[in-house]
Amino acid sequence: MDGAGAMTVIDTTSMAEMTLDELAVALAPLIADMAAFDGWSDVALVSAAEMAGVDLAVARLAYPGGAIDMIGGWIASIDVAMQAAFPAETLAAMKVRERIRALVLFRLQAAGHQREALRRAIAVQALPQNAARSLKAGWNSADLMWRMAGDTATDYNYYTKRTTLLAVYGSTLAVFVNDDSDEQAETRAFLDRRLDGVMRFEKIKAQLLRPRERFDPVRFLGRLRYPAR
Repeated sequence: MDGAGAMTVIDTTSMAEMTLDELAVALAPLIADMAAFDGWSDVALVSAAEMAGVDLAVARLAYPGGAIDMIGGWIASIDVAMQAAFPAETLAAMKVRERIRALVLFRLQAAGHQREALRRAIAVQALPQNAARSLKAGWNSADLMWRMAGDTATDYNYYTKRTTLLAVYGSTLAVFVNDDSDEQAETRAFLDRRLDGVMRFEKIKAQLLRPRERFDPVRFLGRLRYPAR
């Protein structure tokens, strides 16, 4: 998992034909490259638009909320890349824990190419006025990871699994941004410990919620009279 900065290579030839929503996702990785130096600012947006050959006025329309919208576009671009990197047949060959681990590590690697931009993004997301947007973005990513991992829960398990994964991902991200160990070994070890805890919790929860045979007094009396042979 390489944490070194690397300029994003993006095919910009079709950006002029994109909708604003599509442009917000496509241009965001280039903004992230610039945000490592200029922060998530209009300066970074201008540089990215010039590099991509996108009309600046249109680029600004794609991010009406400023920095938090740019970061949202970056997160969405990582979601798209994650889906492309892990087709269903690839994940099907893994156990559930391995699927979640692989998806989380992919996200860290994708964001880690611009570690400074990631640090600045976390700082922007932590601002009180951005709390709701940040939580929603994290929830959407956790939901996507669980759906890709094959989860089909629709009851309260849907919420507990996503809440737990959101907490795991957020805490792992906090470790990752300051991890200078070889190949981010500290981050991987931290993630493994947290996932072990999640899997134990899910196993215990499944056991507690397993449907039990209801007590039938007639059947019980029948067994007393005619014991099984």
